[in-house]
This record gives sequence, C-alpha cells and structure tokens, in this order.
Amino acid sequence: MNELQLALITKMINRKLAPPVQIIKKLELPAPRHFTLSNGIPVYCVDMGTQDVIKLQLVFRAGRPFEKKRLVAKTTSRLLKEGTRNQSSAQIAEAIDFYGATLSTPTSLDHSSLVFYSLTKHFSRLIPLLTELLTEPTFPQEELIAFIENSKRRLKVDLSKNDVLAYRKITEFIFGTDHPYGYNSDEAAFNAVKRGDLLKHFQNNYNADNCYLFISGRITDDTLNLLDQYFGKLPVGKRAVLPNFNQIIDKPEKRHFEIPGSMQTAIRIGHRTIGRAHPDYAGFTVLNTILGGYFGSRLMMNVREDKGYTYNIYSTQDTMIHDSCFYVSTEVGNDFVKAARKEIYKEFARLQEDLVSENELMMVRNYMLGNMLHMVDGPFHVSDVVKTIVLNEMPFNAFEYLVDVVNDISAGEIRDLAQKHLSVADMWEVTAG
Repeated sequence: MNELQLALITKMINRKLAPPVQIIKKLELPAPRHFTLSNGIPVYCVDMGTQDVIKLQLVFRAGRPFEKKRLVAKTTSRLLKEGTRNQSSAQIAEAIDFYGATLSTPTSLDHSSLVFYSLTKHFSRLIPLLTELLTEPTFPQEELIAFIENSKRRLKVDLSKNDVLAYRKITEFIFGTDHPYGYNSDEAAFNAVKRGDLLKHFQNNYNADNCYLFISGRITDDTLNLLDQYFGKLPVGKRAVLPNFNQIIDKPEKRHFEIPGSMQTAIRIGHRTIGRAHPDYAGFTVLNTILGGYFGSRLMMNVREDKGYTYNIYSTQDTMIHDSCFYVSTEVGNDFVKAARKEIYKEFARLQEDLVSENELMMVRNYMLGNMLHMVDGPFHVSDVVKTIVLNEMPFNAFEYLVDVVNDISAGEIRDLAQKHLSVADMWEVTAG
C-alpha cells in the first residue's frame, strides 16, 4: 500500500466514531443427527467444522442423586481412568498422549462423564481403550488411598477460604444437609469411601440404560460404525431410580461464621429458585444478567465501581436437573459488610419497583445474544448446547425460544419477574470472615 492509498483510507475512516452495533434478531441451533446404538444408547451427532478432530462425551446418570454413600459418585468418576484389568493408569495415560488425544472424567452434581478429544484418524486406535475403561475398571486400592488423602488436604485448605465456606453453608441451608445438592464433603465422609462402594456404584450406574452419547467434529461413516461396534456392546443394566429428596424447607435466616484473623468477609445471599422447565426461566435469565450476570451489571456498577467495596460481585443461577438455587456472591473488607449488604438489597428493590431503561435493556440484550452467538460457533459448542437440552429433557427449540425472549422481553415483564423471584423474605444470608 503506497502513501496516497493510506492517506485516502485514513481520510475515509472517522476514528472518533464507534462502529455501528449489529443487532442479532435470529439464531438457530443446528439440528444434531439422532440415532440409537444396538443396546439403546441415544447418540447425538453434530457433524460440523473444518478440522479433522472429534469430541466424544459419554454422560452417565451417575451423580449424587444416585449414590448410596456420600462422595462415592465423585470418587468413582475420578478413579475411572486409573487402571483396568489389562492396563495401569500410567499405560492408559501413555497411550492417550502417544496419539495426541486428551481424556478427562469430569463430574457435575447430577452426572459423571467421560470426555475425549482425538484426531479423527486416530479415533479407531483409541476407542478400544475407552471401551475398556467403561467395562473393566479396577479402581486400584492404592489409587483410592491417594485420592482420599489428596482430597482431605485440599479440603483443609478450602475450609480456610471465606468464599468456599460461605458457598458451602448457603447451599447447605437452601437445600438441607440430607439433600444431594446440600451436603458437604468432610474428612469423615472421605474416610468412609471404600473400594467396594465404587465397584457397586459403577455396576449400578455405568451402563447403557443410564448413558447418553454426544459426538461432534468431523464425523465419518467409519466413526459412526465404530460407536456401535464398541459402545453398542456396553451392558444394558438397569436404569437408575431417582430417590425421593428431603424437601423440608426451613425459614430463611441470617448466619455468620467467624474466621479468626480474616481481613475480608464473604457474603452469599440467595434462595431456592426455578429450573429450566419453568416458564419464567428464560426471562429470569435476563433478569439475573441485569442484576449481576456480567461486568456491566447493576451490582458491579454499584458495589464495585461506585462504592468501591469489592473487586468482584455477581449473581448466578445454579441450575441442576432436579433443583436450582440463586445467589449473590462477593467478598468485602470487614468494615464494609453492612454497607455492601444494604446496596445488594437496594438493587433487588430497584428491579422490583422501577422499569429498566431501554438503553440498559439493549446493552444486556446485545451482551446475551453475543454469548449465544458464541454458543453456536463450531461443533463442540453446539454439542454442549445439545447436551444441556437433552439432559434437561427440554424441547430442541429451547435455544431459539431463549433468543426470542432476550429480544422481546419488556421492562414491565422484568419488573414482574423481580417481584416474583427476588423476594427478600425468601433469602438466606451467609457471611464468613
């Protein structure tokens, strides 16, 4: 580019003006291919992308609601890849590394998963190993002992942190200590976990009747044939039965937990809330974003930017399969606890009493739609959205419905939702510091 061309371009562009905002009015979730394996495992295939890479997720109904002893679900999942009848944990790790793949066994409160990334050309070499992990794990005693000891050490460190203690306590109060979402890990619970518990939990829950398979990336016919050849032979077993949860709801209270020598206090304010199946859920997601769901939120602008009480403050929806909770979270200096609490409740009241301005609502719409655009960018992201829809038994138009709600919700509807779902009388309050 010569000097004359550069001068002409510079003259044409007014750098004092921001580029125009592009309004997103319509987003569609690409429909996955859906079929079942020979043993009944449902498969959701997202064949997209330009890179020869595969992401495979095997998700089992094997989380806390289905365990017979506390912490067994998490421990079983973490030790799943630590040895089989034919291979040690070191051999398994070496085989995965040799082909440049990655393997993890993450857990949520509801599910345990096996997540695997591989080049498409190496998938056929590694799928026998994945099948072996799901049919012949041994849960070695020495690995169990190491996991328990490491977990107890991490727990001791975590319990010295204000924010961890506050989170543990508010979820305990909201759900109750007998609820799978409400109990907390402790040293005694870790010590009580035995190898036989893991074997029994695996046998009861890691079978075809409790499994969902999600595969995404560049998928060939050979890859799909391999799925049935290997995973289609997993034992059928029996679908895990969901137990009755303890639904006793105590009257909300304010609780403080003293941590000697602490310079800050963690604050958690929240209550049980609606799940994804509730008709208000999409609108409540918009409301939560306005309140504390992004950097420009009301809580952030007030408590951090204006008052300077904290470095970070947010509100969140913890949405599980069988129950959900909402809470505001922050840490402030000990001298600012009372003032920060006052401002949090002030923001609840503002949303319940006043209409959100059109400018603020437009900013939140653009933020949320930008995030949703990212959610359908590429096969792996699309597969994650599909997984959420399937596991929550939602209709496949749920994503498009949320887009419509974000675009169309009115200030009046947001105020109504705040009055309905941000009742101060329902709020638990926990401070730790």
